[in-house]
Amino acid sequence: MTRKLFGTDGVRGTANAFPMTAEMALMIGGAAGRYFRREQGGVHRVVIGKDTRLSGYMFENALTAGLTSTGMNVLLLGPVPTPAVGLLTPSMRADLGIMISASHNPAHDNGIKFFGPDGFKLSDDAEAEIEALVEAGVRPAQSGNIGRAKRIDDGRFRYQERVKSTLPHGMRLDGMKVVVDCANGAAYRTAPEVLWELGADVVPVGTSPNGLNINENCGSTKPQAAAEAVVAHGADIGICLDGDADRIILIDETGTVADGDQIMALMAARWAAEDRLAGGTLVATVMSNLGLERFLQGRGLSLARTKVGDRYVVEAMRAQGWNLGGEQSGHIVMTDYATTGDGLMAGLQFLAEMVRTGQPASALARSFDPVPQLLKNVRFAAGQAPLETAAVKGAIAEAEAALNGSGRLLIRKSGTEPLIRVMAECEDEALLARVVDSIVAEVQAAV
Repeated sequence: MTRKLFGTDGVRGTANAFPMTAEMALMIGGAAGRYFRREQGGVHRVVIGKDTRLSGYMFENALTAGLTSTGMNVLLLGPVPTPAVGLLTPSMRADLGIMISASHNPAHDNGIKFFGPDGFKLSDDAEAEIEALVEAGVRPAQSGNIGRAKRIDDGRFRYQERVKSTLPHGMRLDGMKVVVDCANGAAYRTAPEVLWELGADVVPVGTSPNGLNINENCGSTKPQAAAEAVVAHGADIGICLDGDADRIILIDETGTVADGDQIMALMAARWAAEDRLAGGTLVATVMSNLGLERFLQGRGLSLARTKVGDRYVVEAMRAQGWNLGGEQSGHIVMTDYATTGDGLMAGLQFLAEMVRTGQPASALARSFDPVPQLLKNVRFAAGQAPLETAAVKGAIAEAEAALNGSGRLLIRKSGTEPLIRVMAECEDEALLARVVDSIVAEVQAAV
């Protein structure tokens, strides 16, 4: 069937516009409850977390109504990072986990992410079945079997203890000054508390959510404020999370930004040296820089690429038994510790390497020189299909011919926003700009 609701990471869109309306959330909750509720005996349970968006209250209530109408008991975690939902779903013996968040998107957006009973995100097939149930209509439970809902007060603390346990036993962060930018999002309490409890001198940024300022000029997509704070406070490192804290971008002591590719390169090399990197393979998406691939090859390691989306990274990791993967955007997945990307957990791994080696962040956050990469986005309206036009196809063909095997070209629709993403890599920066701009011009003309 054609997917109308689900994108690359659950359901996402502008709050109070299709598909992110209260009515649709009610129907999605009922469909998910009916899909996961076992027909035989036992307790039917779902945990729900959310970030700090104003619309989270509305979607939390609508999902709860839909889920309880099918007999699911709902455990409400309140504001917690997305990886906390992945952890607590199996820990609390739940059939289903739900995170209400639009991740790095602005406050006017929201989304619904689903986790199965094993704590991992749902497959495409499972999402398609839930979507089919939404379209077909859901049979509610009998009145005596309606579910209950209650608040869980200690979910955040359970998660924090798990995060701290990933640091090597006995290691502390005493003497380290850490700027942590929580994007006014889900980790606004969790991240500063974890770092402080481990001994760090914490400089918090983006820890005053008001429902409307999540990701606003802060966080992993806009690290300038954190970079300025690192320099101003003389900090050793800056950790920038996104709105639901499943991404991380690092800032070294000079204020220089390091993306997910550099973090993965450091971790892959370290884990390989410790014989911990399963299969000698790192999993990343087609967006990761060619420089990362060359870095790994130079160490006898492999890079397995997937389509964009951390869930596809995780699917490949689980299928092959690999234990480290992620995205250039900052999703870092360590299945030895977590079921999804975890920005805070990845940050602790980087800090551990600083403690272990005694080297500054600037020496560890530049494992390879990236191949020049240029990414431009073009917004399009509903119903438009600019990639299907003859002019755009022709521009893509001409760009591929111009590169002639000397670089990479990737054009795709975003799975989370109405954007066409045009990305290319090439050592010749003039050629790089020319091929990207030629395609962007044709896409803009088409929309």
